[in-house]
Parts: sequence; C-alpha cells; structure tokens
Amino acid sequence: MAMTENAGAVSQIWERVRLLRESPVGVIGAFLVAFWVVVALFAPLLAPFEPNASNLDALGDPTPSAVNWLGVDMSGRDILTRIIWGSRTVLSVAPVAVFAAYALGCLLGLLAGYYRGWVDNLINRVSDIILSFPAIVLYIIVIMRFGPSAFNIVLAVIFIATPQIMRIVRGMTLELREREYVAAAKMRGESALYIMFVEILPNARGPLIVDACLRMGYTTIAIGVLGFLGLGLPPPDPDWGGMVKDSYALMSIYPHMALFPAAAITSLVVGFSLLADGMREISMRD
Repeated sequence: MAMTENAGAVSQIWERVRLLRESPVGVIGAFLVAFWVVVALFAPLLAPFEPNASNLDALGDPTPSAVNWLGVDMSGRDILTRIIWGSRTVLSVAPVAVFAAYALGCLLGLLAGYYRGWVDNLINRVSDIILSFPAIVLYIIVIMRFGPSAFNIVLAVIFIATPQIMRIVRGMTLELREREYVAAAKMRGESALYIMFVEILPNARGPLIVDACLRMGYTTIAIGVLGFLGLGLPPPDPDWGGMVKDSYALMSIYPHMALFPAAAITSLVVGFSLLADGMREISMRD
C-alpha cells in the first residue's frame, strides 16, 4: 500500500514537470532559478578567486578586464567571485526562512479555519497587529533588535510572512472543510489533525505552491534591501545587497560595481516570479 502511494506521488511530480515544460514562461523561470542553484552549489569550483581576496593592483582600473571579467569593487575584490559566493547567501537563507514560515503559517491557518470560534479570533487579531506595520519597518526593527546575521534574517522573515501565509491557508480551509471528503473522514472517525493535514492541506497545494514561489522572490528582495541598509550579513561575507551598498557612492564613476550585483538580484527574483506564473498555469489545469 505504501509503495503504491509513493508511486502515485512520484507520478504526480513527473506530471507537473511535464506540464511545466509546456509553459514557456515557467521554463524560463525554472531555468533562471536552476542556474543560480547550480552556481550556489558549485561556487568553490566556479569562482576564479577567493571571495575576500583583494587585488590592490586592479584598483588602478577596476572596470571589467580579461582577468576580472566583471571588474573589482572599491576594495579590489573580484565582483564575479563575490556574486557567485553571494548566491549561496540568498539560496541558503531564503528557502529556510520561507519553509519555516510556511510550516508555522499552515499550522495556524488550518487551526483558525478548521476550529473557527475563539481560536480563529485570537489568531486573526495577532495577525492583524503584525500586518498593520509596513513589512520593511518590521524587518528593520527585528534585525536592529537582534543584530544582523543569517539566523536573525530567517527569524524576521518568519515573523513577517507567517501572518500572510496564515490568511491564505485559513481562507482555503474555510472552503475545503465543507467538502464531501472531509465529511466522509469525520464519519470514519478520523482525528482533527488527520483531516487538516491529510484531507485539507494537500487539496490546497496548488495556490500554496504558487505563493511559495512568489514569496521566495519577495524574500530575495528583502535580503537584498537589508544588505543595502547594512542590516544583512556582517562583512566581509559576500552579500548582493551589501555589494550594491558598498559601491553606491561610486555609481556615477564605476556603475558596474553596483549594476552587476543588482542584476543578479533581479534575475533571481524574475526567475521565481516566472516560475510562479508557470505553476499557476499548471494549477489551473488540475
């Protein structure tokens, strides 16, 4: 029985991959995301230099050259190398933060939508308080309170994204709890946790997968903004947003120092956005 269920899950995954291949937008998004994933995984092999190695001789002409393909920054560090290593920062922090936010947000949304009553009111009131503040202000408050680090960025994303995810899951739970398969599970005597996580949550996966892709893009932007504000990873760790901040004063003289890391952020965000569009097309066919 377990082998049959596993085979069914695998076939569903392959079916979604096949459908994604039929969406040009989704294919482009998947390619962009996969490109940066490969770059992050093989950063030690792809980077031509050490990320914090300074070449002071290159400061005489920091523009792109045969040695430094994207030029060097104001400290003589190779920009291409730091962009490659910076991808590890984004693609290690963002997925962990989004996954943790989804785990907590789905749990709270299922509880609020399934039980309703005072449970729903309590969770909604707390969420209303958090959502009443602009997201960037909350990011700054959390990071300034606990200090800039990868762990604290994850905590900030969880704190800010969880109420948003909770609202989505709650709305879908309120609709799905009235379906016939939920009533059948209740008649079989299944527990509330079983109904929520086996009957309701899997049937809400389409919109949640789309939102997760979009939220990865939002989190990438947030990490870049925090780095630009000096609240990202502490130096000298490569950080795309921090690279833009460090070279902002020289934008009029050496624009490449800021444009290349900004282009990296943009390409990854666009990739997640296009991938979300492709996944939306798939969910509409289900």
